Amino acid sequence: MIPNDFVLEAHNIYHTAEVVSGDCFSGNKNSALVLKGVNLVVHSGEVLAVLGSKGSGKKALLDVISRRTNESSRGQVLLNGAPMTKSLFGRCCGYVTHENDFIPGLTAFQTLQYTPTVSNGFIKQSKVRQVLADLTLSQVANKKVENLNISEKRRLAIGIQLIRDPVMLLLDEPTQGLDPLSAYLLISILSNSAKKVGCGIILSLEKPRSDVFPFLDRALFLCLGGAVYSGGTRAMLEYFHGIGFPCPQLENPLMYYLCLSTVDRRSRDRFLESSQQIEALVQRFSRESPMNDGGPVMSNGFGKLPLLYSKPGVFNVWGLLFLKMLAVNFSCGSTGLKSLFLRLFALPLAIGSMWIFYSNIADDSKGFYSRNGMILNVLGISYGCGILSTISIFPQWRKRFYHDSADGLYSGVSLLLAFNAVSIPFSVISAVLATCALYPIILNPLIPIHISVAYLFVSIWSCYFLAEQLCVLFCVFVKSRTNVAVAVSYIICIFVALSSGTVRSFKGLHPYLQEYNKIIHTKYASGLLHSTVFLSKNMNCEESATVSCPVPADYLTNRIGNADIEETNFIIIAIVIPVALSIFNMIMYTLPIANKVFRKHVDK
Repeated sequence: MIPNDFVLEAHNIYHTAEVVSGDCFSGNKNSALVLKGVNLVVHSGEVLAVLGSKGSGKKALLDVISRRTNESSRGQVLLNGAPMTKSLFGRCCGYVTHENDFIPGLTAFQTLQYTPTVSNGFIKQSKVRQVLADLTLSQVANKKVENLNISEKRRLAIGIQLIRDPVMLLLDEPTQGLDPLSAYLLISILSNSAKKVGCGIILSLEKPRSDVFPFLDRALFLCLGGAVYSGGTRAMLEYFHGIGFPCPQLENPLMYYLCLSTVDRRSRDRFLESSQQIEALVQRFSRESPMNDGGPVMSNGFGKLPLLYSKPGVFNVWGLLFLKMLAVNFSCGSTGLKSLFLRLFALPLAIGSMWIFYSNIADDSKGFYSRNGMILNVLGISYGCGILSTISIFPQWRKRFYHDSADGLYSGVSLLLAFNAVSIPFSVISAVLATCALYPIILNPLIPIHISVAYLFVSIWSCYFLAEQLCVLFCVFVKSRTNVAVAVSYIICIFVALSSGTVRSFKGLHPYLQEYNKIIHTKYASGLLHSTVFLSKNMNCEESATVSCPVPADYLTNRIGNADIEETNFIIIAIVIPVALSIFNMIMYTLPIANKVFRKHVDK
């Protein structure tokens, strides 16, 4: 239960943001003042509705309060007298958008169960059941989130925030896309939750219905960034009646005064007339009642400060992410089966299909049906399966991370640590199965079995893991999973063409490309495969040859550039490169450039 002594205040809020003017070919970005001296107060247990037409500044106000804006803003946002910071908002408050980015494969209960909170164990499960009951979601607790309707998804998104016990909850257009009955149910649930747990609620509405009026304690009417009215809903009728705008009987007061504070754009004359009227209303309200909307203003910091609220520990968050990812992989349904197939069986099946082409290959075969062609296909399949698996699984976690990171639930490092902790064991098992499928094809009796298996395993697994990490890296900058796959595939093709020794020999490369190859993973993975397939084997020459046949070392020197292959070093380097890339990814997901891209993805 949240103590009923919290007050959120916003004093004299000005906010400037970039707006696009012009058409899609000649659009220009200009700075515009989207909020002009807005004030509001909301207490624990109250519901404040921010009303206004599209472009009135509703979302900008919520972003300023939640400290999600990068553009310039002035004014004060206080929580019990403490200046609102991004860290403070993440600990004590919640933000719900109208987008529902849940992880497919999880049930409604699991979605709340794996949300990072301070409490765990039996207390956490009891809290989850209580939140589901309060949101009338108990009947769909064991239903997959992808099978929920839009109303149930919207309530579940609210539950993700309520499970954290916020003192203030912000909601951006929570009724958007809902039918009238679902919208009424949602607003009534929010009102009851606010009274029950003592949580202050601020929600934006564009088209409020009359049946939600009784559930609103306060209202803020915005038009072109200015406040036409801010205060209690009961005092609202008296205020507008006193200035000459009484609400007609049987009329929805919310919609009536929303229309009154909306610019009429049907003609130039109507636009000028309505703009002047709204400007007069804004100035009159600012002059007569700047913050006199009832209730004490606790600007002196009196009362329990929200700074005492704590965040869940790092290991707690990582453990929940890890368990959530495991739950998706082993969930019953299409999502779980797809994830399990891509992680475990796609690579072995693809490698096993090579039996069709290379089961009876001869030493003197050339072109695609040769040992050289086989090495090329092993590299390509290993890289390709890594790309396919990652772009199919990781983007949904990245998308969820965009919203969770904005709430300060966890960092990119925690996400990648959990993702790799799940991915690496699966990829190791998959690579082992693929090695077992490939080894009989390239059986080399002159090399000990354990050495051949080790070389094959390291080559296949490191290629798979490198492709996975490259996809994760590109996901920082690229939103479309298709574009990520294309970009990574293009890079891999360059690596294979220049460094594998299967398309073009090392000796045929320009000197600077030969030096460049020393840092390319494909060179070392291919070197292990070449040493397994060709080392100590006789290289058959054409009968018309006038020179002696090349020895294996000469062959390897021409193909991959090493006369004396040190397989141990190749194994170490082949493993170190993708591992180093995974560490680099963790750094990238904490840099400001990544946070900027994340915010762009969230806004879109």
